[in-house]
Amino acid sequence: MERRAVRHFDYGLLLLAGALVAYGTVLIYSASLTAYPDGISGLSHPVAKQATFALFGLAVMAVIAWMDYRVFGQLAPGLYALSILILVTVLFLGDTAFGSRRWITIGGTQIQASEVAKLLTIITLARFLADRQLQITRLRVFLVSLAMAALPAALVMAEPDMGTAIIFGAVWVGMVLMAGARVRQVLILGGFLLASIPFAALAILGDYQRDRIALFFNPNSDPLGGGFNILQGEISVGSGGVFGKGLTEGSQTQLDFLQTPTTDYIFSVLGEELGLIGALVLLALFTALLFRTIRVATLARDQFGRLLATGIAIMILFQVFINIAVNIRLLPVTGIPLPFVSQGGSSLIMLFVALGLLQSVLLRHRQLEF
Repeated sequence: MERRAVRHFDYGLLLLAGALVAYGTVLIYSASLTAYPDGISGLSHPVAKQATFALFGLAVMAVIAWMDYRVFGQLAPGLYALSILILVTVLFLGDTAFGSRRWITIGGTQIQASEVAKLLTIITLARFLADRQLQITRLRVFLVSLAMAALPAALVMAEPDMGTAIIFGAVWVGMVLMAGARVRQVLILGGFLLASIPFAALAILGDYQRDRIALFFNPNSDPLGGGFNILQGEISVGSGGVFGKGLTEGSQTQLDFLQTPTTDYIFSVLGEELGLIGALVLLALFTALLFRTIRVATLARDQFGRLLATGIAIMILFQVFINIAVNIRLLPVTGIPLPFVSQGGSSLIMLFVALGLLQSVLLRHRQLEF
């Protein structure tokens, strides 16, 4: 890579991601005060862990940005096979928590398989669709691309993790439309899927998922059990008002009413302690980040780069939407982390890998297509 290409590095994208991580770290500190009343006293503290993962993620991002993103396109078949292998492995050997088997422990570190599989699937779809720019309107190519997204989605659904499975579907829709698929094809498929939801719910959803959906509509049916976190999250967000109760001053958060305040329900912590103003700041940061990501898609000189950036943008967008929607009770509980904000090493590191790919596209957007 020529030195002059470094001027295309998007420092704004990096600063926005850093601001979101910093914002999340402050919220994690507040949300963990009950469990760690003495503050940050060692590497076992959630803030220390998050900072460590962020630094490691930055290092990985720098390495990925230095590499040519087109190499990952050439490795796409192997990367896709790896993602399927990881998802199958976690179903048999994974660690169980909160009713789902989503994590596998390697070297004492828990890795969430679906976080890895999402990005690897995006890379694979981007390469497949880029190689078939003139064939995407053919039904065979359209259905093969669907199958490529449906297989990891089905494995994730089996964990069970409905929220992440939905993200696979959203990413596929956005990428095939960007690739030039007919809107009519997507709408016909969407209509078929909507019509099949009642039957799929009976055949695919387990008791655990059905209970979550039932509790979403009526959390008061089990206010001290499965509906507890739903109700407490709603109370937390609603009680914050415009300016919030103040950092570390939220009663629901500090009295430990939220069961997963540093992960799934971190937006509830924000809503209670920083209020509407804090939420608007967060949304402004995410909006700016997504615009920078879309900018990468517009600047990419090859179809693979455009589709890669598109898939990453949709992945981040839908994770933000689903997490916040769960916190304000627009969607059932899904266990989707808030990108860059929620505590979690797998999510944070893979997001920085995604940023590295975006930076690599920018650093080489004046080079010839492969």
